[in-house]
Amino acid sequence: MRQIHFVAFLQAQNCTTLPAAWRHPDARTDTYSPEYYQHIARVLEAGKFDIGFFDDRLAMPDLYGGDHAHTVQNGIRCVKMDPIACLMTMGAATTHLGLGATYSTTYYEPFHVARLFQTVDLMTKGRAAWNVVTSVNDNEARNMGRAGVMDHDRRYDRADEFMEVVLGHWDSWDDDAIVVDKVNNLYARPDKVRRIDYKGEFLCSRGPFTVPRSPQGHPVVIQAGMSGRGQRFAARWGELLFVVYHDLESGKRNYQTMKDAAAAAGRDPDGMKICSLFYPVVAATKTQAEDKKAAYDRLPNDMDQLSLLSEALNFDFATKRIDEPFTDEEMDGIAGMQSMRDRVQAINKNPTVRDFMELTGRGLLREAWVGGPEEVADKIEEWFTAPACDGFVVGPTHQPGCFEEFVKYVVPELQRRGLYRKNYTGPTLRDHLGLARPDIGAWETHSDA
Repeated sequence: MRQIHFVAFLQAQNCTTLPAAWRHPDARTDTYSPEYYQHIARVLEAGKFDIGFFDDRLAMPDLYGGDHAHTVQNGIRCVKMDPIACLMTMGAATTHLGLGATYSTTYYEPFHVARLFQTVDLMTKGRAAWNVVTSVNDNEARNMGRAGVMDHDRRYDRADEFMEVVLGHWDSWDDDAIVVDKVNNLYARPDKVRRIDYKGEFLCSRGPFTVPRSPQGHPVVIQAGMSGRGQRFAARWGELLFVVYHDLESGKRNYQTMKDAAAAAGRDPDGMKICSLFYPVVAATKTQAEDKKAAYDRLPNDMDQLSLLSEALNFDFATKRIDEPFTDEEMDGIAGMQSMRDRVQAINKNPTVRDFMELTGRGLLREAWVGGPEEVADKIEEWFTAPACDGFVVGPTHQPGCFEEFVKYVVPELQRRGLYRKNYTGPTLRDHLGLARPDIGAWETHSDA
């Protein structure tokens, strides 16, 4: 029977993706301690989650007004630690939970990323995943020594080359390359370790790679491209897709579109697991959950939205009055999350700041799934069986309480219905996800898609 996959949406920062999360009375405040992340990891593993993965940005949100004071004062994602270090503390506290982190193809070198994640995969015995992003903000660019962000589609063109280099390095060692024959002085077979000698428009890398194959072959590739170009990139490379579907009907359509796109790229559609983001507010009863949601809705403020809209769209919202329409030139010049811009513009060609705030709900707890165990499980089952997804990215309203409540109330109900595992089926992340161990060079069969 087809089983649901669960992904925990984590941040190595002072709040969840929702900036009001740190204001929640039950939110822990030691978000920069190893104990905090280890506790969350144990909760997720008890709930048999496939993976916890860290989103990341390389800057705090400071585009609004060109200053960071509002970010620090309001706690709007102002603390951002390196996710790999946080991930490793979680790996030490667990034995099965998959662990993923975000690294940018725009600001890092492919050899470094390949070595880092393959090493993590070895150190966690096959539980690692890399969330591939191209980065969208000018403030990230400036922190990394650039004047501004690259053109949207060119970032993805470069990212295609980046993936070819990383996967080429990951495939540089055969599984049986290492012998460790002390008597005959043969550590590894030279004919089973290769250079890649890659030269592209953007990148070059020689090799040979310095990390052998891992238990799951190589880390799982997570991707969340939502724009047209981003979706083509995801169809070519993504094994675990992080998507945001706002209603069931569009979810069903987009789910099938992505599966078809994977097939058109020469891939097995079942080798791509699509998980849709949702935010649960759950309690023992629906009434209690509704009370929790009402209390949460009092936590955000307008600055949360304005700051995160500026960051997401790479445009300073402080330069516009709240009901002043954006010009055609301003809309065309948005270089950030184009899927967000397109969604708003589909409703109003020249939207106002207020339109962006109301239509996106950026920074707010919108479209939450609120209820007791049965109500939330009903919603999950409806989407999963439609099908609109292969699983779900669980966005926490606050930590660690949101995950604790989900594991306490929702997971047992889904297990009772036979939709969710009671035990892990293997030691690696690919085992959890039902993804085949990749053959060496398998990615090359669709490299020209």
